[in-house]
Amino acid sequence: MDAFVAEFVGTSLLISMGSGVVANVVLNQTKGQNSGWMVITTAWALGVFIGVVVAGPYSGAHLNPAVSIGLAITGDFAWEMVPKYVFAQILGAMFGSSIAWLVYKDHFDATEDKGLKFAPFGTVPAIRNLPSNLISEIVGTSVLIIVILYSTEPVIEDGNGTPIGLGSLGALPVAFLVWVIGLSLGGTTGYAINPARDLGPRIMHQILPIKGKGSSDWAYSWVPILGPIIGAAIAAGIYLLLGVGGMV
Repeated sequence: MDAFVAEFVGTSLLISMGSGVVANVVLNQTKGQNSGWMVITTAWALGVFIGVVVAGPYSGAHLNPAVSIGLAITGDFAWEMVPKYVFAQILGAMFGSSIAWLVYKDHFDATEDKGLKFAPFGTVPAIRNLPSNLISEIVGTSVLIIVILYSTEPVIEDGNGTPIGLGSLGALPVAFLVWVIGLSLGGTTGYAINPARDLGPRIMHQILPIKGKGSSDWAYSWVPILGPIIGAAIAAGIYLLLGVGGMV
């Protein structure tokens, strides 16, 4: 499987599970309606597990532009590969959220609240304070990336000798990492910690024929894009400062 296809498929699986669980919890007349935050964070974590299992052997399973950028900053991933990965990740997120919408279409139609209709697509802060929201995304993503960086030795390489990282981490630890970030730091913004995870579905919310939908809230959209990128850069900087591969 080509790395582009792997990132697309892996991200599609991740987002279809993530968007799907939010739809199951917040939309009307679902089996999981009002089942709560624990259900959401658990399914997102297991969605990461699924995506990494499938994409890991072929692309390293970044599934997140912040991961690709963080690994590139530390020299563990080729910068020229970053646009290819990011494009695949965004397309995968768009496709995955569309699948979730298709599965839950009747429940979208049965839900009048525009905010609840938007929830399966994009993140929304619990308290809208953009500087604080940005900090939340930076911190959450920094934790994600620093743990990944200290868990990817040795870095695996593709046939051309390009380090692709993350695949050696294994699926289960990544799932636990995302789970604990969601439970501990995710209550402020919904922990995008992944620009593709928010941007791709937000685009689909804009263009899909969702009955009675409201705004896609583009005024907020820069926070879950810029925050994770800054967080990835900070984590990579800390990693390099402390010493690659160890605290030296």
